[in-house]
Amino acid sequence: MNTARWLEMSRKKVGKSGRPSTPRHRERVPLRVRFRRTRGRRLRRLLYAFLALVATLCATAVVAYHLTAIPKPHPETVTQSTVFLDADGAYLGRRGPVDRQDVPLSAVPRHVQDAVIAAENRSFRTDKGISPRAVARAALATLTGGEPQGGSTITQQYVKNALLSPERSLTRKAREALIAIKLDRTRGKDEILEGYLNTVYFGRGAAGIQSASRNYFGVDAKNLTVAQGAALASIVNIPSYYEKAGSDPKVTAKLRNRWEWVLDAMAASRSITAEQRAAARFPAFRFYPPGETEGQRQYLIDVAAKEAAARLGITEDQLASGGYNVTTTFDLALQDTATQRVAEHPGGKDGVRVHTAVVGMVPGDGAVRLLYGGSDYARQPFNDAVSGAVEAGTALDPFTKPARTDEPLRALLRTPAPTPLNLASAYATVATGGEYAAPYTVARITRAGRTVYKARPDVRQVLGEKEAMVAGAMTGGGPIPVGVRPAETQGFTTEGAGGGTARRTVWTTGYDARLTLTVALFADRAGTKKGTSTPARLPNEPPPTDFAESVATAIWSAATKGDPSGADDEHAARRPSSVPSSTPTSAPASG
Repeated sequence: MNTARWLEMSRKKVGKSGRPSTPRHRERVPLRVRFRRTRGRRLRRLLYAFLALVATLCATAVVAYHLTAIPKPHPETVTQSTVFLDADGAYLGRRGPVDRQDVPLSAVPRHVQDAVIAAENRSFRTDKGISPRAVARAALATLTGGEPQGGSTITQQYVKNALLSPERSLTRKAREALIAIKLDRTRGKDEILEGYLNTVYFGRGAAGIQSASRNYFGVDAKNLTVAQGAALASIVNIPSYYEKAGSDPKVTAKLRNRWEWVLDAMAASRSITAEQRAAARFPAFRFYPPGETEGQRQYLIDVAAKEAAARLGITEDQLASGGYNVTTTFDLALQDTATQRVAEHPGGKDGVRVHTAVVGMVPGDGAVRLLYGGSDYARQPFNDAVSGAVEAGTALDPFTKPARTDEPLRALLRTPAPTPLNLASAYATVATGGEYAAPYTVARITRAGRTVYKARPDVRQVLGEKEAMVAGAMTGGGPIPVGVRPAETQGFTTEGAGGGTARRTVWTTGYDARLTLTVALFADRAGTKKGTSTPARLPNEPPPTDFAESVATAIWSAATKGDPSGADDEHAARRPSSVPSSTPTSAPASG
């Protein structure tokens, strides 16, 4: 058989007779029947595939979990601002790139912690760090380009805000969930809550519960009431909107509804009692944005920041981001009184600018209680009280008669235009019988609850007893040193340069053993070159001497209010509010 024949027969089925046989027709099985017959096999295959997928995903998750490290917080979430307080602990202002200060969880009342949990994550104490439903919702939003979804749990919010970048992607969302789970397994709930409360944004530029407490209520976090804590917890939801609470009626009403919801949740979970819930009243908020007096305080912060940095041996930038608490010597009540009274001057005309500088300090100690250096920090950051050179005129005459004076008083006498702070310190020397106390504005500096600096007054004898008597007599105070004379005999002395309608400067000073107060009034006008100025005569309306004395009298009255006894004790000597209540009478103005 040749090859062609063999190939042909191989393609046909040959019977016994040698003839190709006709293939038998097989009946076609319906698809439904075949599907039913093979269903079990296919289900087994699907089950095996599903189990393999689950096993792969679980293995991937386990490997990813072990390979995922908990990152360090972003630099901006660990950077803290430095806060400045007045002598009584009232919030003065801050310096730093962010308004944030860490506090331990122990410094946050339990009812504040519970309020945040009620508002943001009621299962926080028992969950595993994530909410699967929230993760799925957020992943769907990322895939479909929908609105961003919250992390739901406090742990996830902390991871998202403090540990990860703000990018939106499935990879980042998966990493967020893994880190949240790992964080929950390796850290305590209190540690996570502390980190969250110190980094979450509350609006008004405040990051963290401590800064928020000061921005909204003017108190430390440890002093928040149940009502205030619930209000801050309610704000976290939409901080950029709720930050206007207290100044915008619509926002305030909406926040109040959420505040009620948070308190109801706290009562339902027994975080607060029914009596506490019934007694809660919607709190009053500090006005936002800040008023003009907030800007006035920048003069005080400038001076205190410079001194604090020098005391610590660091730069002002390092101070600003170091998380310090700087307690100053200032009295905000006196500062506000000075601001209000100085603002009553109508100002100059024809390009004349009237300046008023006010200094109040404690004789024998040097603590500066009052420092008014300008009317508008935004327009004039230059501090007239500290750096302004004001023509002394006859204001230094009482110190020219003593036969012997030591430094730094001797250097002051060689200066025809002293600063108001230096002149006030000179008169304070007379008040203590010749003891000069170097002025200071920083009383104490703390960091993380530890005191790193405490002021120690620098006092030295620069005038003898006789010289102090002579200087005191020339100020109109009589032959007895002011430091041991009854406060009732003290009067204001008004000196300056120029006379009559040609007044160029006015200096009004009053003092006793507890407070020295100096008011300086002068004027200038723009110079011929940009950024320069030249001295000018003071306007005659109102009469400059009358105005300076009225300002001094008002401040003295505010400083002495509340202590009619005039008891000369250690604490009284350090607070203007303890100065004897008698107001000095004005001595005749010198020309």
